Amino acid sequence: MFDINKITRQNVKALKPYSSARDEFDGIAEISLDANENPYGFGLNRYPDASLKELKSTFGQYRNVETDRLIFGNGSDELIDLLIRAFCVPGEDKIVMFPPTFSMYSVAAAVNDVEVVKDSLNENFQIDFERLEPKLRDDNLKIIFICSPNNPTGNSIDTSAIKKITQSFNGLVVVDEAYIDFAGNSLISDNTPNLFILQTFSKALGLAGARLGIGIGSKEVINVLNKIKPPYNVNSLTQQKAIDMLNRPELIKKQVEILIDERRKMEKALSDIPIVKKIYPSDANFLLVEFDDPKKVYTDLMSKGIVVRDRSGQVSNTLRITIGTPEENQRLIAALKEDHYEEKGRIGRCVRATSETKIKIEVNLDDPSTTSISTGVAFFDHMLDQIARHGAIGLHVEVEGDIQIDTHHTIEDTALAIGSAFNDALKDRKGIERYGFLLPMDDCLSQVAIDFGGRPWLEWDADFKATHVGEMPTEMVSHFFKSFSDTARCNLNIKAEGENDHHKIESIFKAFARAIKMAVRKDDSGIMPSTKGVL
Repeated sequence: MFDINKITRQNVKALKPYSSARDEFDGIAEISLDANENPYGFGLNRYPDASLKELKSTFGQYRNVETDRLIFGNGSDELIDLLIRAFCVPGEDKIVMFPPTFSMYSVAAAVNDVEVVKDSLNENFQIDFERLEPKLRDDNLKIIFICSPNNPTGNSIDTSAIKKITQSFNGLVVVDEAYIDFAGNSLISDNTPNLFILQTFSKALGLAGARLGIGIGSKEVINVLNKIKPPYNVNSLTQQKAIDMLNRPELIKKQVEILIDERRKMEKALSDIPIVKKIYPSDANFLLVEFDDPKKVYTDLMSKGIVVRDRSGQVSNTLRITIGTPEENQRLIAALKEDHYEEKGRIGRCVRATSETKIKIEVNLDDPSTTSISTGVAFFDHMLDQIARHGAIGLHVEVEGDIQIDTHHTIEDTALAIGSAFNDALKDRKGIERYGFLLPMDDCLSQVAIDFGGRPWLEWDADFKATHVGEMPTEMVSHFFKSFSDTARCNLNIKAEGENDHHKIESIFKAFARAIKMAVRKDDSGIMPSTKGVL
């Protein structure tokens, strides 16, 4: 029978947790003079919300789980460490893990001077419960860590085995569901008292750089962890970025579906390569692959600029291959076949980093199936999506910008980067139509003329009554097209009339997209669309 008091360390029980004045204040502070912060600063001069109220509420709705069952950490690594520090006495207690598996369980245990009992998975990478059962009677065994889907093997652990363990063990059973979105068999709704779930924003939710892990457990376990958790362990930028992502469930779902489909394609392509000996079944966003000579394959791929993970130390002769974008996966397969990789379609890329923004753009003028857009500015994302959809192009946009200060840098730098990617995709511009025109659209009259003739210029005739639509300043609309024109080396003439600013802006972006679609259309002549013979 699980009893939280029996497994909690005595010093943790006696601990009085850190408390700030803001923990004691209920309401909205008009003046904050309690935390010795700089009253000026650049939008980050205040400590983050230690209660994570909005993040908990948003995640609770996303996963359909009660907020008092949630705790967040600076990555799942912090939560693993908190669990061991809360329930394992250094030099006395033990944890169990099932190799081959995620190594951070043993690292965190070693840091805390806690013994690690390793009970290897069987030949099918499943838990041998009969072999494990005698170990469960050890009074010093406090936590069992189970990774499902398992890293590095990729398979899900049999849930019936997990349930047997929770029923037979008086300690805490931690199931690490980092890859659960790719498998769909989460135990998050299971309210078994000694079951604790770990999840992360680093995989399906695409925020590995934000470092955010989630723990889901009984209220009693959460209360113990909150006693020892650092008070401001999740920063304001991470909290806001996570909330923004959770508010885009359709994008998350679409990306997961693409990655699962790419996993199937990758598995099929790998099976046709002679140097591949075995592909292990996977419920994650990676494949564990056995090779004849994994060391050679690993170094050969590195020499071609492709990085995979050598897991031969855990499973003989294997490399772990993460599922990337369709183009990245095709390049990997070509490299393994020692073929020359030729990209399908006219593809242009731009990576741009400044003190205000980090941007990665890929444009495919001939394949509209590769679109994924995330700038942190919802209305701007919607407008960029119009370019992709109505221009029938692929547009991959990843942006991290200082939007907590202003959206200006994010919009301007994104436009410059997209323009550069277009310029790269058009190459010498031979065989393109060059010109594009469009007139009425929606309830507004918008016309866009474009000339990819190599000379940047913008003629603008549109104004807006509102200062913003959503989080996007309307003054940045013309700025976007000027920046695009400069780096795409194109002439733009844009005119719009209408009453509704939202509709007017959207019609401009749609008209721009249709003009692009017309102008980048390519025939088989290969003729330079200029009497000068050069653009």
